[in-house]
Amino acid sequence: MPSTGYVLAALAVFLVVTFTLRAAPFLLIDRLRGSAAVAWLGARMPVGIMVILVVYTLRETPFTAAPHGAPELVALAVTVGLHLWRRNALLSIVGGTALYVALTALLT
Repeated sequence: MPSTGYVLAALAVFLVVTFTLRAAPFLLIDRLRGSAAVAWLGARMPVGIMVILVVYTLRETPFTAAPHGAPELVALAVTVGLHLWRRNALLSIVGGTALYVALTALLT
């Protein structure tokens, strides 16, 4: 069992690192605001993150067994459609998730 001093020192390190990582964006915002690299990342990362999440979500979908990925593909199409229609991330995520849960409950 580690000593009390060791545990307190470890907690202090965790506290300092966590606080620094959370404060850093606010401390550096003025420097980053005019950065071309940050603007480029801001324009491309949301789409890239969504593509990674979709691929990760669908990677183990069983397309060869019933219901052949129907709940996933229908929910994905509805999510994209809702987002293109209303441009509201919360609506599209909640709507697509609710549809996926309902289809999964009905078809499996």
